[in-house]
Amino acid sequence: MALTAAYAAIYLIWGSTFLAISLAVRSIPPLLMMGIRCSAAGVLLLSWAIARREPAAPRHWGHAAVSGTLMFAGAYGTLAWAEQQLASGTAALLSATTPFWLVAIEWSRGSKPSARTMVGLVIGLAGVALLVDGASAHPLRIAPIIAVLAGTGAWAAGSLYARPPRVPCSLALSAGMSLLAGGAGLLVTSWATRELSGFDPRTVSLVSLLALAYLVVFGSLVAFTAYSFLLRVAPPARVATYAYVNPIVAVALGAGLAGERLSAGMISAGMVIATGVAITIAGRRFNGREGQERREGA
Repeated sequence: MALTAAYAAIYLIWGSTFLAISLAVRSIPPLLMMGIRCSAAGVLLLSWAIARREPAAPRHWGHAAVSGTLMFAGAYGTLAWAEQQLASGTAALLSATTPFWLVAIEWSRGSKPSARTMVGLVIGLAGVALLVDGASAHPLRIAPIIAVLAGTGAWAAGSLYARPPRVPCSLALSAGMSLLAGGAGLLVTSWATRELSGFDPRTVSLVSLLALAYLVVFGSLVAFTAYSFLLRVAPPARVATYAYVNPIVAVALGAGLAGERLSAGMISAGMVIATGVAITIAGRRFNGREGQERREGA
């Protein structure tokens, strides 16, 4: 029962966070919004860990700052910024490329991918190329696409870095420390880039506030905890299937609830990317090089 609930959380909740981000940034500056989301979730998780008297060594904070900067300040910040111009479904499809980045990073460390994995990479990249080609008629969308892809790479790097003993074994502590560090980085960046110049809190809509609350409670606390739990009790390659379920959920919600345009080209690109992700994950599992893979639907 616990396994079923955990998988449902990372499939459905993480898939829905792309639409929630799109709604939140309609009236809240993206870096500020994500900074609040991550900081609030981090404080809540750390408070829970402290209440349970779970210890954390001072050295863990330095490593949490690195992983939090990569995963949350880097990946979440670019995603929120990009969703001001990209449809949530498109952002979700681009975010599904996490396994490709994981393979590339492992390859750079000397772990040569198998032929099957290489086939998956080529297919997946072809799907990304289809999305980029479809956006070429709208030059302003190219920069957000590149930003999401770069953020996905940052998430993959942070995921591989954030492992014990660098971070605590406690799920609440490791997640809370990384979230708080990343959230603080986002808030500082928001201030440094003068994102708040001209921002009036009174203009924030109820929809954006509810979307932000959803991201804090469900997107970060519930789904992130479920994901961390699954990585400890289930095969990582099976857990990684969220990478091609999330986009399906995101695209369906974007089209059904937000009226996002669902073109034939987008559907084709999504199918190609999902196929590439599936083959890549299967190739890594087949060769026994499963790693802890981590991409919070967002």
